[in-house]
Amino acid sequence: MDSDATDDQKVLLDASVRFMQQVCPLTRVRERAYSNITYAAEYRRQAGELGWFSMLVPEDLGGGNVSGNGVLDAALVAYKRGATLQPGPFTGTNVVAHALSTAGSKEQRQKVLPALMSGEASASWAISPPAGHPAMEDGVSAEFRGGACVLSGCKTFVQDVDESCWLLVTARSNAGVSQFLVPPGTPAVRVVALDSLDISRQFSEVHFEGAQLPASALVGMEGKAFDLVAHQSAIAAVLTAAESVGAMDHEFEMTLRYAKDRIAFGRPIGSFQAIKHLLADMSLMLEMSKAITLAAARSLGSDDGYGLEAASMAKAFVGDAGVDLAQNCFQIFGGIGFTWEHDQHLYLRRLTTDAALYGDPAWHRERLCQLSKL
Repeated sequence: MDSDATDDQKVLLDASVRFMQQVCPLTRVRERAYSNITYAAEYRRQAGELGWFSMLVPEDLGGGNVSGNGVLDAALVAYKRGATLQPGPFTGTNVVAHALSTAGSKEQRQKVLPALMSGEASASWAISPPAGHPAMEDGVSAEFRGGACVLSGCKTFVQDVDESCWLLVTARSNAGVSQFLVPPGTPAVRVVALDSLDISRQFSEVHFEGAQLPASALVGMEGKAFDLVAHQSAIAAVLTAAESVGAMDHEFEMTLRYAKDRIAFGRPIGSFQAIKHLLADMSLMLEMSKAITLAAARSLGSDDGYGLEAASMAKAFVGDAGVDLAQNCFQIFGGIGFTWEHDQHLYLRRLTTDAALYGDPAWHRERLCQLSKL
């Protein structure tokens, strides 16, 4: 996916890969090192120094990217992250940084945005409503009372919420879709840890039990966040798809090596026709996933008017293809792939979870139908 990267992008990616290999290799992911607050803080700080959280922020606000297309740069980093199943709310922090740089108040841009870009603080997007709610703004209601706003309801699958995590909450108010920036430690906000299929990351359910926020917590104008949320959703879809493609690429290479090295009946198992067919199918899935994700990142980052559709196409296609590829890898590895010690199950867990995040394939196919009517 990075074969056409520019020289500047290659420098960024090489530095990012070295950082991940040194600070959070797969052995540390298995140990769930990111659950340690001190470790997580240092990880974010070093990632911030690499520019991981500033690529979707304009230069005049302290951000910047290396190619002129921040979404593409972020997607290439996400691709490298996916290969080693990196933890942390990379996508969420970038979405929040983008939202604040686009619609945030002067106070939010001065107080919160620099901390997010530097990695001193993290952020996550509380967007997913409980089951049975098709609209992303569902689950939490916002009511303005005098000079304050009261949030009530629940958001689920919120990633890596810790003591330094700001929450961007997408909610429904009387005026329409609104967004609020919730500081860490806000009273009447209850975080419930969830058991997740993906053990490389942490997910929580966040309950807002009449949480009172000042009017300054509003991001943008009340009831006017529909278009911004749509763009945020597209960014999240592209970055998540890129992480999935990174995981798919690594898993395919791991499986291909095994098919060449594993000997049965005096010959590599990759020489048998049934295995050849599986490998050919997986290679096609992978290359198509790379192409559609790159196209979506370029389109969304260049603001060519087709980015929303391209993002949903990528998320829908990669969500299905990633799970299919992982299941096919199990067929080639056989029994060893089902053991805890083998890395195969970690990639299946990540790809299955990524497929559901920020809209599953069915949701994005329906989204494409809606966009075609606009």
